[in-house]
Amino acid sequence: MNGCTSRRDFLKESALGTAGLVVLGSHVLGAEAPSNKLNIAAVGVGGRGGGNIGGCGSENFVALCDVNSKALEGGQKRFPNAKAYADWRKMFDDAKDFDAVICSTTDHTHALVSNNALRLGKHVYVEKPIGHSVHEAAVLRETYLKANGKLATQQGTQIHADQNYRRVVELVRAGAIGPVKEAHVWCGRRGPNPQPPAPDPNAKPPEWLNWDLWLGPAPDRPYHRSYHEGGCMGWEQWWDFGNGCLGDMGSHLIDLAYWALDLRFPITAEAEGDPPCGDPKTKHSYPHWLKCRWDHPAVGDRPPVKLFWYDGGQKPPPPPDDDLKGWGQAIMFVGEKGWLIADYGRKVLLPKEQFKDFKPPEPTIPNSVGHYREWLNGCKTGSPTLCNFDYAGLLIMNNLLGSVAYRVGKKLEWDAEALKATNCPEAAPFIKRPYRAGWSL
Repeated sequence: MNGCTSRRDFLKESALGTAGLVVLGSHVLGAEAPSNKLNIAAVGVGGRGGGNIGGCGSENFVALCDVNSKALEGGQKRFPNAKAYADWRKMFDDAKDFDAVICSTTDHTHALVSNNALRLGKHVYVEKPIGHSVHEAAVLRETYLKANGKLATQQGTQIHADQNYRRVVELVRAGAIGPVKEAHVWCGRRGPNPQPPAPDPNAKPPEWLNWDLWLGPAPDRPYHRSYHEGGCMGWEQWWDFGNGCLGDMGSHLIDLAYWALDLRFPITAEAEGDPPCGDPKTKHSYPHWLKCRWDHPAVGDRPPVKLFWYDGGQKPPPPPDDDLKGWGQAIMFVGEKGWLIADYGRKVLLPKEQFKDFKPPEPTIPNSVGHYREWLNGCKTGSPTLCNFDYAGLLIMNNLLGSVAYRVGKKLEWDAEALKATNCPEAAPFIKRPYRAGWSL
């Protein structure tokens, strides 16, 4: 695996000016020239797709793709001059028409769309997580690094651009609570209980949904409305299409721990959940609750870190002065001198008496120009994006290794270079999932 650019270096670079040009085929784009807009292809135009398109609404949308014909019709009304496709592979046959791709599909197709776009020399914005498996996240990271800074990438962890996260990172790095050896992350969202019933093999998909294209690389399953209804809260519960709360909210919440502590590759991963894993071949959905733990080795002056995840109502032991009942989702850093708890908009140092006169350090991390604007500027000028596929690849590889540990029911000894659980060969098909014929990275 290639090395990861220092997050501190990236933040310094992002404070620099954005003068400069990037040549994209026949398009030369400059951030200061209003007429120079990106030509963007959007894969997935409903739901999060609509939000991501809106976030980049200053640009030209020249191609739209969706397996839902209703959503595609809505996109065409918004962009009547854009070409319409049901299959992103056919859209990519016309790659000369666009400079960049926004992918807002279900998790199990994120990596295929994104990696093929990168290989075509396109900038990519993709909803989190960037991959559905550890292997996919690793491949996207490698493809991005091989582009050597010529392509702008951004994972849809929008909260990374928020000021509160920046202030928390500064507190941790300034040593406000001393060296941090544990980070606990939790989310109250629950998985299905009991496990959803098997689909009816005779059920028919609605006429507006191309079921074969929706399945894409996933196993050939009969249609079941619970696979796609309810947005991500529906399909993400099934291992074929998502990784539950860990895959979804873990991308946002574990992000803060990864950023603040400069985490990279774990050396172990273990997990437990309800119902117990049992035979992974018969467990098709995410558990009612899940707990994971990853061990990260010491790097430089940072000590080893134990990283924990809890969902479905599970939480860590409470610190002094706070029973954690007011934190539905949060990150708690445990340092030698105290505790720091934060969510999207709050941060608290504990014990309260110890920190009552504490003065936070002066801000050192520049405010973001905006999550989407970071990416658009990166496409046009080469300026850095903080949720690029180098950083996002590390984060998602870590998270999804927790899913693997749960599904095999073993603590994994992890070799990041080989992408292999050295003590658990049965983990291999969960680390790198097979694809249906006709689909590939």
